[in-house]
Amino acid sequence: MVIIILLRESSYKETLFSVLEQLNHEQMTGRTPDMRLKTRKRLKIFSFSIIGIIVVILGGFYIYTLDYYRADDQAQEVMAGTETEKNRVQKLDNMWVFYPDEEKDSDTGLIFYPGGKVEATAYSPLLAQLSQSGITCVLIKMPFNLAVFDIHAADRVFKQLPSIQKWYIGGHSLGGAMASSYANSNSDKIEGLILLGAYPVGQSNVPVLALYGSEDKVLNRSKLDATDNKREITGGNHAYFGNYGEQKGDGTATITREQQQRETVEEVAAYILDEAE
Repeated sequence: MVIIILLRESSYKETLFSVLEQLNHEQMTGRTPDMRLKTRKRLKIFSFSIIGIIVVILGGFYIYTLDYYRADDQAQEVMAGTETEKNRVQKLDNMWVFYPDEEKDSDTGLIFYPGGKVEATAYSPLLAQLSQSGITCVLIKMPFNLAVFDIHAADRVFKQLPSIQKWYIGGHSLGGAMASSYANSNSDKIEGLILLGAYPVGQSNVPVLALYGSEDKVLNRSKLDATDNKREITGGNHAYFGNYGEQKGDGTATITREQQQRETVEEVAAYILDEAE
């Protein structure tokens, strides 16, 4: 991808083509070996310059991905769990499955894409609570903690859990936007879309529930204008949907993280289970 971007820059293309044309012209017109050697050296220098730029860009991107929000102690405790809780959480290939108690199981599932640059397990407290409403919740681990690099991760979930009859997809922030993108092109597989502090990409082809905090300073709320089914959580902010501390640029919540997640679980469970009936 980086190579394609670089080659699209006209200045690089023009320089490369100019050197190649000059080399070809000198070969055709019988220029001296010294002249051909100088041309080859220029081509080599240019090639190494391109490689150097690519290495710098890739290195910068790698450093960028190392700076992300980590799951807090509470989230880590949920993933560690008690002996009883361990039986309800299963680690599969780049995903965790939170199972409801058998007597509450609704044969309905939610695939969840985490927010950008947020450790996936930060959402374990939220999904563990939601699973106790009877919804099987699948938390996806994204490459570099960025859902944009694996928009179609949901496809793997269907194969892993064929017993689920109805599937919903959702996510937080960037994860919600990427979940929306997946739902738009896979409406035959998805019953509905859940957006937490996120907005849909384009016109949604499935029913949508959008939740956001009144103190959220990260979300561009104007992009939810076309979404009819949206709910504001009074006192909530952007970061409190997950357990990863405060987020840069966010507003200050006037409710606790636990209360925001409790209200979120109630809204999402009511929406999914009512739709599933």
